Amino acid sequence: MLASYFTYYVIKPQSRTNYGTLLDPKSYPMPTLDLRTLDGKAGGLDAYKGKWIMLQVNDADCQAACQKKLYDMRQLRLAQGKEMDRIERVWLITDEQPLATITMREYDGTRLLRAQPDALKAWLPADQGSVLADHIYMIDPLGNLMMRFPKDADPNRIKKDLSKLLKASSIG
Repeated sequence: MLASYFTYYVIKPQSRTNYGTLLDPKSYPMPTLDLRTLDGKAGGLDAYKGKWIMLQVNDADCQAACQKKLYDMRQLRLAQGKEMDRIERVWLITDEQPLATITMREYDGTRLLRAQPDALKAWLPADQGSVLADHIYMIDPLGNLMMRFPKDADPNRIKKDLSKLLKASSIG
């Protein structure tokens, strides 16, 4: 018994069960972003408050890595079964270039919003040596940025994190 107290209070176990990096919501408060829909109307993440948001950032020229994240986000949402309605997928597009119609159709259901890249860089954290487009971010139903997944993230490990979040949370 003494060994267990010593181990817990002095050595302090460092194990964690989450794959994504937990972010302190106080360090990354939701800014007022100038977001617009593809047709130029004002839009925002507030429209999805009350749901978990899987967020990715990329320009309109969505190459292989971008398409893989869109595919993973779609599949991860579907993998949640009856809980999938609690999750929204959002792609923040950082330029004014037109989107390929085939990309929009293939990832139908993903919310497409245009955003100013400088505002996103000030808000979203990236791993050292990476850029915003390398990550998938999670925003909780209250609108707090709370998790970032690494570059080339393993969808199976993200699925476990999502399942835990949805199970532990009664909101969203």
